[in-house]
Amino acid sequence: MNQTITSKPSNYRWTICGLLFIATSINYLDRQVLSLTWKDFIQPEFHWNNNDYGNITALFSIFYAVSMFFAGKFVDFMDTKKGFLWAIGVWSLGAVLHAFCGIAASGILTGNWFVSFHESKEIIKTVDNVALVGSTSVMLFIFARFVLAVGEAGNFPAAIKTTAEYFPKKDRALATSIFNAGAAVGALSAPLIIPRIAERLGWEMAFIIIGVLGFVWMGFWVFLYQKPEHNKRCNSAELEYIQQDHGLEEEVSKNSKVSFVQCFKYKQTWAFAFGKFMTDGVWWFYMFWTPAYLSSVYGIKSNDDLGQAAIFVLYTITLLSIVGGWLPTYFINKKGMDPYAGRMKAMLIFAFFPLLALIAQPLGSYSFWLPVIIIGIAGAGHQAWSANIMSTVGDMFPKKAIATITGIGGMAGGIGSLIINKGSGVLFDFAGETQMEFMGFKGEEAGYFIIFSICAVVYLIGWTVMKSLVPVYKPVTDL
Repeated sequence: MNQTITSKPSNYRWTICGLLFIATSINYLDRQVLSLTWKDFIQPEFHWNNNDYGNITALFSIFYAVSMFFAGKFVDFMDTKKGFLWAIGVWSLGAVLHAFCGIAASGILTGNWFVSFHESKEIIKTVDNVALVGSTSVMLFIFARFVLAVGEAGNFPAAIKTTAEYFPKKDRALATSIFNAGAAVGALSAPLIIPRIAERLGWEMAFIIIGVLGFVWMGFWVFLYQKPEHNKRCNSAELEYIQQDHGLEEEVSKNSKVSFVQCFKYKQTWAFAFGKFMTDGVWWFYMFWTPAYLSSVYGIKSNDDLGQAAIFVLYTITLLSIVGGWLPTYFINKKGMDPYAGRMKAMLIFAFFPLLALIAQPLGSYSFWLPVIIIGIAGAGHQAWSANIMSTVGDMFPKKAIATITGIGGMAGGIGSLIINKGSGVLFDFAGETQMEFMGFKGEEAGYFIIFSICAVVYLIGWTVMKSLVPVYKPVTDL
């Protein structure tokens, strides 16, 4: 250990946190490209409907869920540095693959493989079988989403493990909320960047340009990341601060391997997994369907200035979620609470914010800005909740199991996301075709009101079950 002795701690841990923030921003940028291009650019080319898009997003969710189950174990096995490199490399490749779905579709349908993006569009126009064009393109996009999902599944297990390495327990929720804010920044930047790229250069270049950012990040990670005890940029005073919980976190088991079967023996695992299952899908619904919601209900397209302004305002509001990381630190430092109690109290407070989604659709009759603002507040509540629920893993489990447990919870969240995304697509098509009426709303508006209502109440349900399973702070010491 090569450390420079000094009385003033360095702050290199925040540089690492900054890298996690950028990685998470890129992660969400890559996810958002499809949601911001399918309705106005891809749908006219391939003749998709809401159910087609719902199938793609739902399958992405299940690919992500299954991959999360194994990604955490993979990151624990490969360790943080290599695990993160593999994750972002694979998902960046998956992001770029989306761009070539049109060329692949023209090749499958007509045998013309070696063509440009523009030429593939012209070739596809000559195909009379619209249903075949749609089904072929959907399958190709599903494959690209599969590769994207496999890689993206590694982001949060690796990021949470890195946070546990570089921050003491009392600061982990704050660090997590900061890097997790990258989700909002990625989603915030996306509508400003992606529709413009798609309009000027084609939707294919939007996938390529955003996908390349991940490969650039990999270079910084290689040169800047080392474990704190081996990192020359982290001095002895900072290392002492980072390791202040070392005695409490000392792992009693000499076995460095953690099996899935072992993890499922603990109520702490089930509590974390249930909380993720109930709430992850809400964020994904807001992210995947808000542009379509504005287009379908209010006629505001993602490439319109008004549509971009609406998404910008929405995700700017979600940045308030950084408070979610500060609040449990306040409870721990000022109120003397243990980390778990502080986080659970903070999570209960944040569980009430999504209830505003109950009035999003009713207030939309006055102005579309009201549901935009409400979704932003609900999204901020989700991200604050998310930062704390992910930090409970580090509170409860030894470092060697953090990525594995995070992966298990991520899988549960992915299953919840699958249900809400697939269910939304089916519901919106059904509501639109039948002009279904519900609570004074008709057609797709009725469908959105139903989903908004579900999104509003799941946090309180999740918190109640988590508190019932793990009522008090009880770290796992025999894993």
